[in-house]
Parts: sequence; structure tokens; C-alpha cells
Amino acid sequence: MPLAPSRQGLAALTLGAVGVVYGDIGTSPLYTVKEIFGPATGVPLDAQHLVGAVSVIFWALMLVVTLKYVGLILRADNHGEGGGLALTALAARAVGERPRLKHALLILGVAGATLFYGDSVITPAISVLGALEGLEVMTPAFKPYVVPATVAILVGLFLVQRHGTARVGRFFGPVIVLWFGTLAAIGVVHILREPGILAALNPLEAWRFTAERGPKLWVTMGAVVLAITGAEALYADMGHFGRQPIRLAWLGLVFPALALNYLGQGALLMHNPKAIENPFYRLFPDSALLPALVLATLAAIIASQAVISGAYSMTRQAIQLGFLPRMTVQFTSAREAGQIYMPGVNWLLLAGVLGATLGFGSSSALAGAYGIAVTLTMAITTLLTWFVVREGWKLPWAVATGATAFFLSLDLLLFAGSAVKLLDGGWFPLALGAVLFVLMTTWAAGRRRLLERIRSEGVALETFVQTLQPQELRRAERTAIYPVADATTVPQALLHNLKHNQVLHEHNIVLTVLFEGQPWVPMNRRTEVRSLDHGFWRVTLRFGFMQTPDVPQALSLAAAQGLCAPLAACSYFLSRETVVPAPGRGPAHWRTRLFAALSRNAGGVVPFFRLPDNGVVELGTRVQV
Repeated sequence: MPLAPSRQGLAALTLGAVGVVYGDIGTSPLYTVKEIFGPATGVPLDAQHLVGAVSVIFWALMLVVTLKYVGLILRADNHGEGGGLALTALAARAVGERPRLKHALLILGVAGATLFYGDSVITPAISVLGALEGLEVMTPAFKPYVVPATVAILVGLFLVQRHGTARVGRFFGPVIVLWFGTLAAIGVVHILREPGILAALNPLEAWRFTAERGPKLWVTMGAVVLAITGAEALYADMGHFGRQPIRLAWLGLVFPALALNYLGQGALLMHNPKAIENPFYRLFPDSALLPALVLATLAAIIASQAVISGAYSMTRQAIQLGFLPRMTVQFTSAREAGQIYMPGVNWLLLAGVLGATLGFGSSSALAGAYGIAVTLTMAITTLLTWFVVREGWKLPWAVATGATAFFLSLDLLLFAGSAVKLLDGGWFPLALGAVLFVLMTTWAAGRRRLLERIRSEGVALETFVQTLQPQELRRAERTAIYPVADATTVPQALLHNLKHNQVLHEHNIVLTVLFEGQPWVPMNRRTEVRSLDHGFWRVTLRFGFMQTPDVPQALSLAAAQGLCAPLAACSYFLSRETVVPAPGRGPAHWRTRLFAALSRNAGGVVPFFRLPDNGVVELGTRVQV
């Protein structure tokens, strides 16, 4: 159980949470109200419907974000960590020994994780575009420069990722606090001019608005959902800041500021309906437009940074849980293990973001693509939470099911509203998620088949050691370490060494690295050592999916269990399997070829496990699957 932070530490964490967690949802006022009253929704721009629309936004924030995420989901922490994959692991552990159900939950969690990448592509594009569209408000002559300026900012943002976020991260909190303070202040100014908008706080106004929309409700809810995009970040970033700072930031600053700004935009439109062209920027007097534009652009960049960093973390978790091949991970901070940079993910994200920016061209066009992936992820989170609440926490069935049904009905209502935009861009994040889902499930299934093939064709390790005649072999006075995925069979690299070099090392360690379904594994459970005959040991290292698998450091802990493996006297012999697709046709064969291609392009074992470059010998073998 982590210790409660001190007052000073709590304040710092709360400030950090404001800067990182709430950047996405904090930029929603740039475009939400404009889309609700856009031509596609058919909502009349009059006082009654303005009050109703703002009421729907307010109560969506209250029910979905405050009650569901802040009140319930944040309680479902996996050893202090949150996020889709952490929740999946928690739900799978809660159902116990039910393999089919556990597998179904893992597939559901992977589907939710793939949809997150759609959010990571759309958020930078729509946030920066929405901010820079303030140029059109200043003067229509700037309209042709909005997209080029957006592209320039986004390219610059992705180019600086390799330097890490440590330096700029300290400015995130103060800038976003200023942003939310501005949202609240300018909202209050307009509320005082048209206090009638305060009727929107009455939930009956939201009910009346939704009831009167009839068949057009779905289109309207597809625009309302823009106000709560970014809610998943509350849970995903819990491990960085903790539950209490995230709650304090939401209840003490973010929620009041957002509510006041939406009320202010409604009040502005009651007074001046022509401001619907861009109600956010029309809140400001002409003399304050440029500072507002600069501040909005900074807020959009910070919102983009949050989802980019989240994509790195999500990818790293997926790799260590066995759903993606190894990729290059660069650590950008000597003190914070969570600050990483992944070049492959960075450039793929940039390509996707630029494609979305240039392909859609405006925040209004992107609004059609936004929401469908977010709401589907929210529904998946709600379903996974049921298993945690019922199976893990043992709450009564009626309580768990009633709460789940209520929140799931909200999720599905918002999803249905977003789904009507499928042909207007909603297909984009779904297509991206589908491609990633195929890749992740193909890799997981391929690794499972590969291990089964190695196990079926391999020689049992304990039998091999018992029948070994070490006196008939030359013994090298070093320690040979054989990292393998399956420790029950003889490593192929060891067999190659015996066959071609006719040498057996004095000490031989068959090493397996396991990633468990929890974010952190304590040091007292890190290393498990079992001694075999003739100088053989079987060693198992356990890491959490948020930890860096530093194998040499973990092996140094084996000395306490009687195994001394000094770095200078160790050689790592790697068995590199080259996957060869078996002859055949059909979907299964196509996926096998895809797995083979992924395997060939997987990142190296040496940097991933932090092995010494000058202490590694790599021996290959071909495996047909």
C-alpha cells in the first residue's frame, strides 16, 4: 500500500495531473458547442435549446466523468496502476481459473487498447486544428494558413519527442492551470450578462432536450460526446499521479472551469446567435483574441503530448504482455523510468496524425471521426469493471449489475450517437483499430504456436542434464546464460554450441523472463533459482508490465540464492528463431505469413533486456509453423 503524499507532494502531484491528465478534455470547449448546433444536428439556435444543450453537456460531465470515472473506475487500481491493459489484467485475475472467460476478457481488453491508438491519432489533429482556427476569427484572410500552420506545429511536436518531456513537462501544469482559469473567468463574464443560462444546471432541462430530439437524438449525442473525450486519461494516468491528486484536480479546478465555460458559451449565444461560427473565440474581445489563440495552441500541444506519451506507455505494456513484437525503447530520463521514447511508434503516429489533418482539413470534419473509438473504449471499460466489482470486490450482484447497467446505457447512448457518423469519418479510428487488433492477436497466437512447436520438437532439459556425461566434454571456465521462452526444453543455442564447438561451459544458466499481469513485481519475487546437476541452473525472472526488464541487474540478486553470475564472467547465448511458414493456403496461412514478417522485424533482444553488447553470442535456428 503506497504511503499518502505529504501536503507539498500532493500539491505538486495535483498540479502535474492538471497538466498531463486533463489536457485532452480541457481542449473540448474549442469545438463542442459549435458542433452541437452544426447543420448536421438540426438543433434550433434559440434560448430553450441552448439551455437544454448546455444542460446535457453539464450532466454528461457529471455522470460519465465525475460519477463513473472519478467515483468508481479510479478505485479499480492494479497495484496503483490504471489504464485499459492494467484493468484487463485485473479483471482476468478476478475471474480465477476460468480459461475461456479469461481469454475472452483479454481479447476484449486488447480491442480497447487498439481503439486508444485511434484517439492518439485524432486528438493532436483536432486539438491543434481547433486552436488555430482562431486565426479565421481574427481575420478570414488567415484561413488558408490554418492547415499548414497545424502541420508545422505537429511535425515540430513529434520531432522533439526524442529529447523527452522532462524539461517541458514542468511547464505543463502552470500553462493548463492558466488555461482552465481563463476558461472559468471568461465564462463567468458572459454568465453575468445572461444569467438565464444557469437553468441548464437543472437535470430536467437535459431530460427535456433529449426527449424532444426524437430520431435526431443520435446525431446530437454524437456531438455531445466531444465534451467528454479524454475521460479515459483519468484512469490511464493514475499510476503517474495517484487517485487522490487526479480527483482533487477534477473536482477543484477542471470540472468547475469546464462547466463555467460551457455555460458562458451558451450565455454568449443567447445574447448573440451569430457567434455560432466559433463560440469559443467569440467569448473574447478582439483585443484578447491573440493571447487566447496562443494559450489555446499551447493547451492543444499539451493535450497532444499527453496522448503521444500514452501511446508509448500502452505499446510498451502490450509488448511486455506478449501482444506486440519487441520495439526499440529509449529512456529519456535517468530518474523517471516511465519517461520513454519509441521511434517506431513516434513516426507511425506522426504519419497517422498528418494523414488525418490533411485528409479532414478542419476540426468540424474531424469531429465526425472523433468519438466512436472513445465511446466504444468507455463501454469496454465498463464491462471489464463489472468483473472487478463483482468477482474481485465481491459486491452484491444487484449492486454491481445495476451500476454497470446504468453506466453501460450511457456509454451505448453516446456510442450510438457517434456511430451515425461512421461514413463521415467514424470509420477512420475503427479501421485503424481493426488493423492493430489483427496485428496484436496474430502476434500473440503466433508466439503461442511457436512455443508449442519448440516444446514438441525439443529435448526435455532435465532428462538432457541427467544423461549428460560432462567429463567427456571440454569445459569453458565461464558462465553461459541461455535466455529462452520455454525453460522446460534444452535451448537450441546450447545444442548448437555442443554440436559445432564441442564445448560445455562450467556454469550454465537456462533463463526465462516472465511478465506478470500486474504493473510491478517486488524485488523479493524477482528471482527464482533452481539448481540442476552438472553445473546447470534454471532461473526465472519476473517483471511487471510497467517495469524495465534489466536482466543483468536481476541476475545479481541470484547470489542470495547461491548462484553467483558476475557480469565480466558471463556470456549470453541467444537462440534466434527464424519463423518459416508451413506450406498451405487460407486465412490461417495468411496470418502465419504475417507473424513471420512481424518476427523478422522484431526489435533485438539485447537492448530490450539490457544485455551487454560485448557479451552476447547469437545462434539461429529455423522453425516451421
